[in-house]
Amino acid sequence: MIAVTFALPAESADFVRLLENPMLNSREGVESIRGRIHGQSVAVLHTGVGERSCCALTEPFLRRHQFEYLISAGFAGAVEEELRIGHLLLAENFSSPELLQSPRLDLGDEGLFLGKLVTVPEIVDSISERNRLAAKSGAAAVDMETEFIAAACAARGLPMLSLRAISDTRSEPFPAPPHVLFNIEKQRTDFVRLAFHLLSHPAAFGRLNAFRQRIAVARQSLTTALEKILRSSLI
Repeated sequence: MIAVTFALPAESADFVRLLENPMLNSREGVESIRGRIHGQSVAVLHTGVGERSCCALTEPFLRRHQFEYLISAGFAGAVEEELRIGHLLLAENFSSPELLQSPRLDLGDEGLFLGKLVTVPEIVDSISERNRLAAKSGAAAVDMETEFIAAACAARGLPMLSLRAISDTRSEPFPAPPHVLFNIEKQRTDFVRLAFHLLSHPAAFGRLNAFRQRIAVARQSLTTALEKILRSSLI
């Protein structure tokens, strides 16, 4: 069985629809979705956003299953200028060499980058903060979960591949302040807060709609890549 993790269903929706005979599995308070794709048995876990939720869910998920390897998938924010919406980043610093260097790993060259991913404690929005992170870490993109998933995999000797689709960039940032778009403490969008923001900032309606379209592009790019990986059987 192969594990595939995403932070949220907004990242996994297209991929989950590809699964044959999907079944919801719940154990120890952790829900996962099992199914098959291209003959491969797959378990999908939504880790939530950030360290606390990710660690609380990933640990028991890995403890109760025997996996061949894990793919840490989802969205990331670009700090490298060359990255655009829908581009894919294979994180060389978090991926196991046996997976990253597998001759069967062939995603095509268009829109695929090999580089460093850095995990941060909060959503990065401003251009100045993106520039600071790029200069300090040498990373191409940022997320909020991969470091913790990689640590859990390393503790079990489980090979991991880190694959992220770019959902926001310096030139195409979030349509509203991060705390308005997503409440990390509650692990959901506070729609009352979002509604007040939209009412007081009418121009944000257009930005939010454009952001939804960009998310759809990133999700489809990620799904296509995951399908190719699972078809190739890396190990």
